[in-house]
Amino acid sequence: MLDRARSLADELIRLRRDIHAHPELSFQETRTAALVADTLQEIGGITVRTGVGRTGVVGDLGDGDGPTIAIRADMDALPILESSGQPYASGSAGVMHACGHDAHTAMLLGAAHLLRERFAADGLRGRVRFLFQPSEEAWDDEGKSGAPRMIDDGAMDGVDAVIALHVDSTLPLGQVTIRSGWTSAAVDDFKASILGTGGHGAAPHEGTDTVLMLAAVINALYGIKSRRLDPVQPGVLSIGVVRGGNASNVIPAEIYMEGTLRSYSEEVRTKLAEEVERAFGVARALGGDYRLKVTRGYPAGWNDERVAGWMQGVSREYLGDAALDPSPAGLGAEDFSYMCQKAPGAMLMLGAAIGDGVVRAHHTPIFDIDERCLPTGSAILAETALRFLKGQLKL
Repeated sequence: MLDRARSLADELIRLRRDIHAHPELSFQETRTAALVADTLQEIGGITVRTGVGRTGVVGDLGDGDGPTIAIRADMDALPILESSGQPYASGSAGVMHACGHDAHTAMLLGAAHLLRERFAADGLRGRVRFLFQPSEEAWDDEGKSGAPRMIDDGAMDGVDAVIALHVDSTLPLGQVTIRSGWTSAAVDDFKASILGTGGHGAAPHEGTDTVLMLAAVINALYGIKSRRLDPVQPGVLSIGVVRGGNASNVIPAEIYMEGTLRSYSEEVRTKLAEEVERAFGVARALGGDYRLKVTRGYPAGWNDERVAGWMQGVSREYLGDAALDPSPAGLGAEDFSYMCQKAPGAMLMLGAAIGDGVVRAHHTPIFDIDERCLPTGSAILAETALRFLKGQLKL
């Protein structure tokens, strides 16, 4: 499988660069979806559905007379101005594939090629469902991202197991990270305004000072982790936006804030939201007021021990024991977690660092990957699905 995937390398690179040069934001992936659907049709033997989860694509290979395994890739880009300098850089100003979703889509198309070839040759029973998902990076006006939208449209119906991978531009080429248990965090956001009277900077005593309240609220917010949460339970709060004021001698009547909350357990997730409310209450103690809205986002992701073990075994065979990176999970978020709530699932992190000493971090204007990872990713996905359909891997 790996040798055959390597023979597809030029095609995988072509697909990845085509998608990279034409990035589309969340729920706007119409060109990408058309490319995916056309490629699946060209591969042949795959039933293709478009418009799933608004702009997603689903491809079914096999007759379903047996188990079903789904493989997921995300397709959307980010609102970032690219400065990588590559000849295949984004042609859309202010939009960029800065997280590797172009590579994920190309690798899943490669897996479809590989599995289509093996289906008839091996007399396989069952079904592989290829899930090309929109909008992993954002959610719509109803608070839904691409994964729950696809689930609403039946994309996970009848699925017995689901797998995915994500490139890691900081992990060396030829290495993978695959673990059981928590693999991504629940993510919630808060938006708030601290309210006061404002006033002249020369007479702060005549009003209520929102900047003073802000300082106290920030201290209270950042004290949540150290003093309000169980110290052995993962959880984090970060403030990303603070806006207020227009002149040096005017105390603003309102200061706006946004932040993010990350956690694994539902207990910590609930506690974080409660403590954020308590922290903003400090503004009232100082004579002001506040408005606060906490929005629940993606749930925490859990890699099923059995499915993670499948992907770990294939990776070990293809890349060797030394390729398995033991790094612990972080608090990044992924809406693949919704799919893992519908069927046992796991996501693998695939090393894709270019290796020249430049850190091309995710969600930055210079993000890029070593494209030699593409055949490896396609082969790991395809081989895992193949062994499951052959009955070599058990739930």
